[in-house]
Amino acid sequence: MGEAVEIFHINSFLSSKFDHHDDVLIKSNVNGNINHEDIDGSGSWYEETIDDDLKWSFALNGVLHKGVSEFQEIALLDTKRFGKVLVIDGKMQSAEVDEFIYHECLIHPALLSHPKPKNVFIMGGGEGSAAREALKHKLLEKVVMCDIDQEVVDFCRRHLTVNREAFAHDKLNLVINDAKAELEKSSEKFDIIVGDLADPVQGGPCYQLYTKSFYEKVLKPKLNHGGIFVTQAGPAGIFTHKEVFTSIFNTIKQVFNYVVVYAAHVPSFADTWGWVMASDEPFSMNAEKMDRKIEERIDGELNYLNGALFMSSATMNKTVSSSLSNETHVYTEEDARFIHGHGVAYCN
Repeated sequence: MGEAVEIFHINSFLSSKFDHHDDVLIKSNVNGNINHEDIDGSGSWYEETIDDDLKWSFALNGVLHKGVSEFQEIALLDTKRFGKVLVIDGKMQSAEVDEFIYHECLIHPALLSHPKPKNVFIMGGGEGSAAREALKHKLLEKVVMCDIDQEVVDFCRRHLTVNREAFAHDKLNLVINDAKAELEKSSEKFDIIVGDLADPVQGGPCYQLYTKSFYEKVLKPKLNHGGIFVTQAGPAGIFTHKEVFTSIFNTIKQVFNYVVVYAAHVPSFADTWGWVMASDEPFSMNAEKMDRKIEERIDGELNYLNGALFMSSATMNKTVSSSLSNETHVYTEEDARFIHGHGVAYCN
């Protein structure tokens, strides 16, 4: 008879199919604090629900941190395949071994498309990886990272050693606040604004920051002339792109004159991921020009992005292209779309 397997459901922080670790796990669930010393990694799995009929599982070495902040459920897992993994509201946000794909795609195209970026405002980004990539740009004088959740920022600073230099960088201004409120009160304008937000889930803290009214009334007025906005836009796979990707694109298209979509496969997400970049000035970029700017402007090597890759990533397949062209939904607070899952507010 096979050994029982422990499966951690992060959204509810319940464990099922307990084996001889029952007492530890039950106690840990009550206290809301499991650490990797409590659990023998062999036979332990994290399971994420992708949809009602689809799940994605990871073998674990252990659980480094889990808990519930004021805004969201948080877990930091040590997985066998993907290293340290950050999970918020039951959704993987990044994995140690391949987060560079997501963050290089999020940050560098916008910064390289701007003629001379001096400052950046990052909405979210509490793990520090987006700031790390932005700080590679020699032209930048200031990076503002604004995350709503102090607890996320604190444990990422402790556990994600790859970003320690970024958190300590003298060009980084770390702000703990709601990004909307921070932009509304700020008198400063920015060359680049980045949306490194959690996915829009029902009851989560971020979905209002994907709405037309936010883009139009709050975000766009805080861009300098020629400024660029870029946001992560959720799954963009052949089966998943209609969840939020096409809607976010169509919403941003109502606000900005020029909009570019691009996508890349992220192995730990088990899907293709999408980004939307927008400006009121046209984008002028080719592979050779991007490679030249990478060489001139960026301190250090990129692991994923180059000019040819970006040009190809901005070409959607026929199905996704058709969906983008035909999308009519505009994201509003009253008519929002969500990916599968629920945030703390919904659960409460």
